[in-house]
Amino acid sequence: MTLAFGDGGLPEFVDNPENRCPVVLLLDASASMRGAAIEELNAGVAAFREQILADETASLRVELCVIAFGGEVRLVRDFATVDDLIAPQLDAYGKTPMGGALDLGLKMLDARKRVYRRAGVHYYRPWMFLITDGAPTDGIAWQQAAMDAQAADLMGRLSFFTVGVRDADMSILSEIASPNRPPLMLQGLKFRDLFQWLSASVRRVSVSRVDAERVALPPVDGWAMVGV
Repeated sequence: MTLAFGDGGLPEFVDNPENRCPVVLLLDASASMRGAAIEELNAGVAAFREQILADETASLRVELCVIAFGGEVRLVRDFATVDDLIAPQLDAYGKTPMGGALDLGLKMLDARKRVYRRAGVHYYRPWMFLITDGAPTDGIAWQQAAMDAQAADLMGRLSFFTVGVRDADMSILSEIASPNRPPLMLQGLKFRDLFQWLSASVRRVSVSRVDAERVALPPVDGWAMVGV
């Protein structure tokens, strides 16, 4: 997949000069997600949009980028605030090019941060959320991308989360995840609970100071198991 990363237009920041909280969703849409899993994932993303919209400050500050990987890596949604988002309806097919998705997610974040700096807009530490029910099928491409994501997390430049679904290869996810944040195993198909947690977390971040070292997040025990 080839993309050109430009600086984009800046009128969006004239109309809305608020600080930004960029969030990247890397969503597994491979064939193994067919049926209830992809349906619940789509519903979870839609619920996330509604919950952010209901918060006046977060709706102006949280920017969402959606990348799906199933058969190919595809940019479903470039960065924008959620009021301009139509919740995607992902279809599940193909293999699991997770490495390509990780690489694209990091490139999208770097490009967006350049836009912020050009516009003079302050931004919170970006979030990147990887959700998968399998393991990478695009060779060793994931290794360098995972190292880059881990390094960014350890240096405080990124909050990188990994979530396994059903039969996900948790040993591989342990290698992908940052040492700061072990991979989480989703309980059943509680995608809506996951995205409720995510929306609550980024809402807390969006009302904190941009230079805050740490923001207390809600517990994950309602939707995830740690260290499975």
